[in-house]
Amino acid sequence: MPIDGLALALTLAVALDMLLGDPLWLPHPVRWMGKAIERLEPRFRLLPMRPLASGAFMAALLVATVWMVCLLLVRLAASVHPFAAIILQTLMLYTCISARSLAEAAMNVGSTLAESGLSAGRRAVSMIVGREVDRLDQAGIARATVETVAENLVDGVVSPLFFAVLGGAPLAMAYKMVNTLDSMVGYKNDRYLLFGRFAARMDDAANFIPARLSVPVIALAAHLINGRGRAVLKIARRDGRAHPSPNAGFPEAAFAGALGLWMGGPNRYHGRLVRKPVIGRGLSEARPVHIRQACRLMLATSTIIYVVAAAAILIQQTGL
Repeated sequence: MPIDGLALALTLAVALDMLLGDPLWLPHPVRWMGKAIERLEPRFRLLPMRPLASGAFMAALLVATVWMVCLLLVRLAASVHPFAAIILQTLMLYTCISARSLAEAAMNVGSTLAESGLSAGRRAVSMIVGREVDRLDQAGIARATVETVAENLVDGVVSPLFFAVLGGAPLAMAYKMVNTLDSMVGYKNDRYLLFGRFAARMDDAANFIPARLSVPVIALAAHLINGRGRAVLKIARRDGRAHPSPNAGFPEAAFAGALGLWMGGPNRYHGRLVRKPVIGRGLSEARPVHIRQACRLMLATSTIIYVVAAAAILIQQTGL
């Protein structure tokens, strides 16, 4: 599809995400990806090879299949009519972007906490985080929510648009399979330590550049919102690597600098205390008001990322 068609598809996809979000009634390819992983995992575990190899085989096959199928569908649509390819890529890209649904999920935690109290707030935040929530106070709920918004900005906006610029909707869809694999089998437990290792490493590699590219964009958004752009760059440079994940620390540190709060620290996961380094040491404690501020920052950053992505596509078109 022509590059200008991709820019239009990207614009329409971002508009759809802002208008509709991710309604539950709408069929979603990520759910299909999850079902494919569930069905194939037992079969690949039966293969006569080590779990590390069988898991890598499954992950590579699924990602390649998604990319090839989407590419063939786009080319088939283009052979019918160029606008058909634009519509198809629009729909694919729309399912890859999740800015509005992320904001809605986070704001639901904030409103539930304010209106219904601590117990209801814990139940609400448990829907979007993996840590144990039964001991979280208001600050812990707010901090967990802000961390989720920061980290998922990369997974749900920056990385999909990054891969869309590189390879259109098919490559963005392939990235979503990488991300879905990591969320389902990329765990460091007895069941998935070997079988899911390749999927986890693939997700780390896919997000490596987008996570770091997010920092200056978050800094620009913060500068426009509250003038804390320099603080974003300072904390990201100091604490971006202070996280068990090779990527999550960068957007979290950027949000810490932008909002003036610390994140990380000890949390319980599946009955085990995990002591993560503190990001933004010396800054303020998280408060419920920071949830709304984090969502505003995330949406502003998403808008800037879209503009940058569209500009990059148009630059490719003109050959500048």
